[in-house]
Amino acid sequence: MSSASFSIEFFPPKDEAGEVRLWNALEELEKARPDFVSVTYGAGGSTRDRTVRFTSEITSRTGIPTIAHLTCVGSTKEELVSILEQYKKSGIHSILALRGDPQGGPSAPWITTPNGFDHADQLVSLGYERGFEVGVAAFPDGHPASRGDFAKDIEVLLEKERRGATFATTQFFFDVDRYFILVDALRKAGSKLDVYPGILPITNVAQLHRMSELSGTPLPAAVKERIESVESDAVAVREVGIEIASEMCSELLSRGVPGIHFYTMNSATSTMEIVKRVGLR
Repeated sequence: MSSASFSIEFFPPKDEAGEVRLWNALEELEKARPDFVSVTYGAGGSTRDRTVRFTSEITSRTGIPTIAHLTCVGSTKEELVSILEQYKKSGIHSILALRGDPQGGPSAPWITTPNGFDHADQLVSLGYERGFEVGVAAFPDGHPASRGDFAKDIEVLLEKERRGATFATTQFFFDVDRYFILVDALRKAGSKLDVYPGILPITNVAQLHRMSELSGTPLPAAVKERIESVESDAVAVREVGIEIASEMCSELLSRGVPGIHFYTMNSATSTMEIVKRVGLR
């Protein structure tokens, strides 16, 4: 069994049916003893209150360490301080500090909130000063806003580390080498950040294209070919998605990553299968 950590990410459900689905998935994944669970914010900070509630509930119901996402979008500094206080009261000790996407997605123009923050590094400082363990996002394929300026991405991560961040989870990616190029550049600059590769098990072709476009994550030709060759068969898509993610995880683990972070899309099936196949648990 691997000594690497295994973590999972959920998004706050929109309705009661989604809520049931989330708790069922969490119950299933809990059997594999994840090291931590993280809960996202919707685009434009739209699910802020649900994020606070679900993160708190997961912590109290499961005892799994929970990392709450916190973004700059649409919040004043006072509101951010108040959310951090709520997290603290709920027994949450870790946050993932993100700039967040404006309402129109990552490439839409950024709108400043009066008395708010424009950059995640300000949020890192705020969380760190209030005693939280702070994680940040890393982008193996480049942050959409940096327009291919890799050196700038590295400098941004180093600044976040200087302000108190101790770990990063990456945007999902499909080219394993890109992850190691990012980590090697950080190490050469003296960074000690633990960088957890983010893996998205493919379960739906339309969703994959949408997420890939939104996040600016390229789909390698080989991945595209394998998925599109079975796209009319939902069961086969899920199976090929599990195969691709398992191959990536095996390579990442063999090259010494500290752990693997799964974007579950609030479903347990694929993640559980991958975790077993690659010997994470």
